[in-house]
Amino acid sequence: MDVRMDLSRIVISDTSEQQIIVLRERSGDRQFPIVIGLNEAYAIDRRVKEYTTPRPLTHDLLATVIKELDGDLEKIVIHDLREHTFYAKLVIRRNGELLEVDSRPSDAIAVGVASETPIYVSEHVLQQVCESPGS
Repeated sequence: MDVRMDLSRIVISDTSEQQIIVLRERSGDRQFPIVIGLNEAYAIDRRVKEYTTPRPLTHDLLATVIKELDGDLEKIVIHDLREHTFYAKLVIRRNGELLEVDSRPSDAIAVGVASETPIYVSEHVLQQVCESPGS
């Protein structure tokens, strides 16, 4: 089962290469951080704040390519956690067919956040991160 989540926080630190996004359960209290890179954090922050650039950046480009190929980014699913690494997929509907594209969670969220694409996390992943010490 997948659980609907919201991007609740973006923590950008000028003194660290590791940035953090926090996902929070939409209909509950569970939440957890994901460590991401600085470029991805800036991309997510920029798209959340609806800042535009004169030319499309990578995440804007990918979103445009999906649309131009008659695709609709239906959802983002963080489906696995192995050795402290999260695995996600972009779920794209095209011509009535669902396509799943492997992605890092930070890239998937950067692509989908501007269009308010729903974010889901598999229940077994939530159980792993919410039962771990320090979560």
